[in-house]
Amino acid sequence: MSEKKIPDPNTVFPIPGYKQEVYVKPTINNPNIIVGDFTYIADNDFEKHVSHLYDWNGDKLVIGKFCQIAAGVEFIMNGANHQMNAITTFPFYTLEGWDMKPPAKADLPFKGNTIIGNDVWIGQNAVILPGVHVGDGVIIGANSIVGSDIDPYTIVVGNPARPLRKRFDDELIDLLLKFKWWDKGICEINDLIPLLTCSDIEKVKSEIQAIINTKR
Repeated sequence: MSEKKIPDPNTVFPIPGYKQEVYVKPTINNPNIIVGDFTYIADNDFEKHVSHLYDWNGDKLVIGKFCQIAAGVEFIMNGANHQMNAITTFPFYTLEGWDMKPPAKADLPFKGNTIIGNDVWIGQNAVILPGVHVGDGVIIGANSIVGSDIDPYTIVVGNPARPLRKRFDDELIDLLLKFKWWDKGICEINDLIPLLTCSDIEKVKSEIQAIINTKR
């Protein structure tokens, strides 16, 4: 930690003098948006990237810790959905002068909460559609449209987003999901940085397994 300054998840601007990157959690005002410590976005206003999140729908956007969200990413929530089980999808009830009561919730395609795991990297201009569950350690390519769930530690790209490959073998993925480095204390994470950023994956696998074994 440079200059012995301890990282603070409640800091808004984590890069001194730079206002186009913020830790998201301390900027949130909407109670239906829940974001973990140290997740950042390459912008200075996260909530403008969340559209159609209306109280009457009751859905939530939940994002884990240490996620990296690029510029232009958009989270589209359930309020964007129109009735699809009738002749027209036109939302007369939302517009002045039309004689229509709001449809029953059962008639709207409600897909539940949108949940993003920990240590997820979302590339520039990606769009996350309602109700998607994204696993820990996922990488979402730039301009991807994510409309279905993504398994942990998978790289996805495209429109619609499709798996490109797993980032690691199943053994290491299982270890990482047990290890949960993002839940550890700041000092411990700081000590783990050489391991977390090591490109020798077999060494990483061995050392994480050893750490897990010592704590059993």
